Amino acid sequence: MPIETPQVSFQSKIGDHAEPKAPKNPWIRVIIYLIVIGILGFVAWRIYQNHVQAAAASVKQAQSLMSRPVPVQVTPVMQQPMPIYLTGLGTVTPYMTVTVKARVSGQLLPVKFTEGQEVRQGETIMNIDPAPYKAALDQAKGTLAHDEALLKNAQAEYARYKALYAAGVVSKETMDADQAQQGQYEGAIQSDNAAIENAKLQLDWCSIQSPINGRIGLRLVDPGNIITANTTNLVIINQFRPIAVDFTLPENQLPQVLAKLRAAKSLPVDAYDHSDTQKLAAGQLLTADNQIDPTTGTAKLKAVFNNENEALFPDQFVNMHLVMEQRPNALVVPSVAIQSGLQGNFVWVVSTDASGKSTVAMQPVKIALAQGQVTILDSGVQTGDKVVIDGADRLHAGAQVSATLAQSHQHTGAAGQGPGQGAGPSSGQGAAAGRPATGAGANGLQTGHHHKEQQ
Repeated sequence: MPIETPQVSFQSKIGDHAEPKAPKNPWIRVIIYLIVIGILGFVAWRIYQNHVQAAAASVKQAQSLMSRPVPVQVTPVMQQPMPIYLTGLGTVTPYMTVTVKARVSGQLLPVKFTEGQEVRQGETIMNIDPAPYKAALDQAKGTLAHDEALLKNAQAEYARYKALYAAGVVSKETMDADQAQQGQYEGAIQSDNAAIENAKLQLDWCSIQSPINGRIGLRLVDPGNIITANTTNLVIINQFRPIAVDFTLPENQLPQVLAKLRAAKSLPVDAYDHSDTQKLAAGQLLTADNQIDPTTGTAKLKAVFNNENEALFPDQFVNMHLVMEQRPNALVVPSVAIQSGLQGNFVWVVSTDASGKSTVAMQPVKIALAQGQVTILDSGVQTGDKVVIDGADRLHAGAQVSATLAQSHQHTGAAGQGPGQGAGPSSGQGAAAGRPATGAGANGLQTGHHHKEQQ
């Protein structure tokens, strides 16, 4: 307590002698606020001016781009024959296939073929050791010689007894016994001849021959093994020329196929690779199976191909085009040229004026059949019209373009009908850009042009 009292007294004295504060001027605060507001307004005005300038530059750039020709690729509308066909999935099968087995038992000698080689019908490909069968043939020949000697002796005795019977020396029973014995030897000789034929046949079977023309596969048994008759598989031979393809179609397409087959006697069939772009071979429809698979609702058909270049191989997967008819003068455009809008399907047609300026116009079209890479049109364009196939996303009516002819684009794309699908007159927005229009065809048919076979 004695220490705190002087401190309080000292502070009180200092406060008593301090000078009073001067009052603040309110105009200074107003001026400061006005300066801050002016700065903020200037910044906002600059930002606004920058936006205006940027928008003007964008408009100017857009106008510049609009006035610049749009680069596009074009291709002419073509008029050409187009096949209308059905498509199905197929599997290549040998026209004939044989699993070779030995018809006699024995040791297999060195083979007379190279695996994978072509063999002709009747050509010897394997041999069984013939020694046991030669011995059996010699034994059968020896038995025949023995029985022939007995027959000769029986014939002589019968001649003597016949003379004695005529002279009344011997009884008729004795002559009949000699005659019967002669007949037994004659029967034995016939049996010996049959045994010889069988032994010759067994000996011939020691030489295994190819039953068909075809290509031989990998051998299944090595030489030196003892094989059993009609049991051991030796090798498989498949016929490649001709060759067959089994494929399926939906059951609702079978009646029209059978009707066409009865009327035309044969229908052309084309085999394409797994991507359905490259034609492998051309053949003829052979027949249809006598029943429909109830589990899949499909009918199996068989086509035959000459297969001279052996483009088809057993168990190969192929896409089949069964040609039902030919449309001789079809207007064909690539499917990528078909666009879709509020008013339906259309194409961009490029026209060039006298000054060389190229512009595009929106041309409505009526699609007849479409699938895959090409589309047949009923109306809207004419042969020779140039339609845009690339760069259509930047176009508008009347736009100036820089057109380049698509040299690599050919109207050879496939257009067919997948299993259970059809293509017919398009209604509404049937096709978008780069996508073919599809619809319900009257007969479930579609069309396509055969691809140019790649070298």
